Amino acid sequence: MSENKTSRRNFLKKTLIGAAAFTIVPRHVLGGNGFLAPSDHLTKGVIGVGSMGRGHFKYAGTKTVAICDVDTRHLAIAQKALGGGVKEHHDFRELIQNSEVDIVHIATPPHWHGIMAVEAARSGKDIWCEKPMTRTIGEGKKVKEAVAQHGNIFRLNTWFRFDANFYGMNVPVKKIKKLVDTGMLGWPLKVTISKHTGFDWKFYWVGRENLPVEQAPKELDYEMWLGPAAYKPYSTHRVHTTFRGYWDYDGGGLGDMGQHYLDPVQYFLGKDQESPVNIEVDAPQQHSDAVGTWRKITYTYADGCQIVLDGAGTEEGLAYIEGPKGKLYKGFVSDIPDMERKLAQYPDPAPQMTDFVEACRTRQKFALNEQNGYYSATLVNLGLAALRLNRTLKFDSEKQMFVDDEAANRLIDQPMRGPWII
Repeated sequence: MSENKTSRRNFLKKTLIGAAAFTIVPRHVLGGNGFLAPSDHLTKGVIGVGSMGRGHFKYAGTKTVAICDVDTRHLAIAQKALGGGVKEHHDFRELIQNSEVDIVHIATPPHWHGIMAVEAARSGKDIWCEKPMTRTIGEGKKVKEAVAQHGNIFRLNTWFRFDANFYGMNVPVKKIKKLVDTGMLGWPLKVTISKHTGFDWKFYWVGRENLPVEQAPKELDYEMWLGPAAYKPYSTHRVHTTFRGYWDYDGGGLGDMGQHYLDPVQYFLGKDQESPVNIEVDAPQQHSDAVGTWRKITYTYADGCQIVLDGAGTEEGLAYIEGPKGKLYKGFVSDIPDMERKLAQYPDPAPQMTDFVEACRTRQKFALNEQNGYYSATLVNLGLAALRLNRTLKFDSEKQMFVDDEAANRLIDQPMRGPWII
């Protein structure tokens, strides 16, 4: 196996001589039958090695062989955590071109996700991307198209549709889906995501207006950190953890937690290939740079199903899911008599591919991928568009465009600062 592995890598290096940037053959296509040997660890390169990126160094079945960050302090901490000897990169494109890397893990702020995922796809790498999948709807479309074209395995890093208890519901999502699929609650359904149903919108992720202009620390390449985002003078609150409070990089509490909370709802409502047609917002007028809070955002689908994001949290006793035949409350408590016994008589939802390493080895689509992940990221970005414009928006689910609304459609494909394009 060692000789075969070395042979594959030597062959790859030879094929790269004189090749244009991003024309890279992934290691998995050079193995027998197109796959790595079962005992061969998949190698991983992590872009963005702050606390989130470092938390995924030792994912079972993978070995981290390369790291990239624009902050040398982050690189030093990461090297120590890995025991040293790992290849360092300052420019993410160098990591993507690293022939030793099978999987590119993107753990940067969201304004970089689209560019990096598309470049990794073009380079034949498999991709693990943090949430939200992309900062805009248009970037999500580009990622979806690139992965489809190049045949990569893509994983979005929110796992609640297939693993762990789902926040305040205190049961796995598959149990909620099973209940919805039985029809015991009726149809259409209204889902309310509120602190009273077990979901915290983290409104401490708000931006600050009139930030002081500061000197960027010497360990940070601020110009590269900004990348495609509009130039704004450096301020400590604008970067690293608190970047979530600024429109150029993320979307506050909704950008941070939205895909965690909304992707499972999309799944159990059966909306993995559909978007809502109406997005209504109740919020203060937003600042042009700093993300603020909101009281309520309501999504309505063509069939009447609704998802309500309750930011104000003034209504107690709300049902998490409400239908014409029954309600489901926090803790998986229902007003349907003998609900648990009735539920046990129905089949479980269809199984999903939930092992990312196995998906990469066998080339099977992962449970949360570029397709359904695009639609749940779009839920987040639809809400952010309505919030920024502070008005109700109409959306064409088939065309994936806002209806007769030029200002809203400009938010689908937002300009990038040169030389960056996607």
